[in-house]
Amino acid sequence: MPAFTDNFSSLMAPGLRVLFGIEYNDRATEFDKVFQVVSTKRNYEDDQELVGTGLVPTMPEGDAVSYDTIAEGYSKRYTPVSYGLGVIITRTMYEDDLYSKMNKLTKGLARSGRHSVEIIGANVLNRAFTAAYAGGDGLELCSLLHTTREGGTYRNELTNPADLDITSYEQMMIDVGTQFIDNRGLQVPATAQKLIIHPSNEWNAQRILKSAQLPDTANNDYNPGQNSMPGGYQMMHWLTDTDSWFMKTDIPNGMLWFWRRKPDFSQDNDFDSDNAKYKTTYRCVPGWTDPRNIFGSPGGGSE
Repeated sequence: MPAFTDNFSSLMAPGLRVLFGIEYNDRATEFDKVFQVVSTKRNYEDDQELVGTGLVPTMPEGDAVSYDTIAEGYSKRYTPVSYGLGVIITRTMYEDDLYSKMNKLTKGLARSGRHSVEIIGANVLNRAFTAAYAGGDGLELCSLLHTTREGGTYRNELTNPADLDITSYEQMMIDVGTQFIDNRGLQVPATAQKLIIHPSNEWNAQRILKSAQLPDTANNDYNPGQNSMPGGYQMMHWLTDTDSWFMKTDIPNGMLWFWRRKPDFSQDNDFDSDNAKYKTTYRCVPGWTDPRNIFGSPGGGSE
């Protein structure tokens, strides 16, 4: 709906001191600290898993070597989604705006775009434990039963959901390094690189990662968690569950964000009405290919 003078009577009268409610300071971007950001010129991108060879068997003297088969595993398609929002300002509104403040509405569009992008990204983790949002293997991002082509399973979720503390942190670090296998059951070594948390867990994260002595104990023990996370921690302010937390690992092709078109802003005038139109649009899609890139806990003892 256009911005009419009736809706902005304060801009038509003298004595207005300040306009507020649209312009605020914004945080640094967060989604690009969690996702691998990729630009694409295609209407979709496909990631295809390959199944390698298994363990090497014994070969009795004089026998021929055994041959294994390399096959395809699951595939994941990323199809960018279009987003857009605009505002319309009448020519009369522009002409009668005593303070030339209508351009603040367009700045509000930019802020809306930034926040929308962060929410789109955070929702991938907000839904990490929800079966309705499945990846290439038909399971949610964080699962106790990720499947392999040969029938094996691995997990990227704590067996016993727990809030973030030094004990659960230690367990997840152990699990990251020991729980992953490939499609042939071979171990996949992984190392945790970054802790991803809701802001309510920031102090817990600092105690774990920065304390010289073991936190939450009267003993003067050395804290193995100190400096144990190469990328430190990343807060995501749009996580909806204050208890959930995650570790991003060094497994590649995991959390991915595809930009088909980054946010842009455009303006045009309607010939018949002289209304000015402002809009922002973009195309993107976040998701994950290899779930081994993330290990998580819903916290609170339940999902």
